[in-house]
Amino acid sequence: MTSTRFDTLLRRGVAEIITEAELLRLLNSGRILNLKQGFDPSAPDIHLGHVVGLRKLRQFQDLGHKITLIVGDWTARIGDPSGQSATRPMLSANEIQRNAQTYMEQFFKVVDKDKTELRWQSEWFSGFTLDEVIRLTSKFTIAQLLAREDFSKRYSSGNPISLAEMLYPLLQGYDSVAVKADVEFGGIDQKFNCLVGRELQQSVGQLPQQVFLVPLLIGTDGKQKMSKSLRNHIGIAEPPRDIYGKVMSIPDSLILDYFELVTDVPEEEIAELKEELKTGSVNPMNLKKRLAHEIVRQFHGKQAADEAQEYFTQVFQKREMPNEIHTTVELRGTGTLRANAEVWRDITSLLSDAGLAMSRSEARRLLAQGAIEVDGEKVSTDKVILKDGSIIKVGKRGFLKMVDSAKRKRETASS
Repeated sequence: MTSTRFDTLLRRGVAEIITEAELLRLLNSGRILNLKQGFDPSAPDIHLGHVVGLRKLRQFQDLGHKITLIVGDWTARIGDPSGQSATRPMLSANEIQRNAQTYMEQFFKVVDKDKTELRWQSEWFSGFTLDEVIRLTSKFTIAQLLAREDFSKRYSSGNPISLAEMLYPLLQGYDSVAVKADVEFGGIDQKFNCLVGRELQQSVGQLPQQVFLVPLLIGTDGKQKMSKSLRNHIGIAEPPRDIYGKVMSIPDSLILDYFELVTDVPEEEIAELKEELKTGSVNPMNLKKRLAHEIVRQFHGKQAADEAQEYFTQVFQKREMPNEIHTTVELRGTGTLRANAEVWRDITSLLSDAGLAMSRSEARRLLAQGAIEVDGEKVSTDKVILKDGSIIKVGKRGFLKMVDSAKRKRETASS
């Protein structure tokens, strides 16, 4: 392995390696390494925060190593408490199955499916006896578990910690024993869990896994790690225009981090971009446009990236109406007909039904924030007058067109 490739593998997009010297020895041994990556199917979609680690796994795969992807169908029933300030709800088996299926489809957009082995935790945990659970818990003390930062904070502040949550790192650690992992990958917030895996392996006579930790990607809010629950995420399966627009919304302070962690732009070039930002010789908007194009291209191809860029320029920079509005809604529906084919409609239910708001409550919040326009005019009440061809704009990227099919059929028949 060349020194340049070594630096990319072990330096770029890396938070910590435990231990680097031993990992390097393994890489130079010529042996195909078993790379463990577990995922908790508590949500169905992958976002750019997940991609940071997945890209690193792909680099190892390109060197000939193998991933063991562990579906945490057992631990998902507990919910990973890492970074959480409260007990998380347990999921049903059906929810876990659905989420896992979607997650895996997106997972293989980044990593090589042919070099990945899929394992489910239930393979080994479904047959666990109470004796085995007790033997597992006997290997760690309460004091050791409370040393984990999120547990420590919750304990100090008097917030509840369930015994089930304390089992989570032990169960995740046992996964490493079950698959005989050589290296475990995770975000820096998974450090404690990964180290538990090392200790459990040694306790049963296995060589301890090396731990490869990647940084946490800050979300679009510029404050907290990317998370779907915080709604600051950029999903890799989202439409190209949405991905592009969300990347354009990140704070300027995150531009370089995103270039480093989720693109293939060479480090030398990123260093130049850093200097240009520092001296003010480049417009951050132009850098974000390139970043957005790079990210959309990864998951949807160059044509989709070009179209998303053109759409952004037209709608947000030139303030023009988009040439195409893909979301259309029948005008009449449940509305109340007025003269001149105008209809009263409840805009909160309309946006919720059309998928431009997650719920009527969210639509009401958007309304209160002045984020909804009808035919270029902001609206402040939930009842609005619509007509054939009316355009509803929601936030910066959502558009909805009203269509009166009956009227158009009559016009076509008479022409």
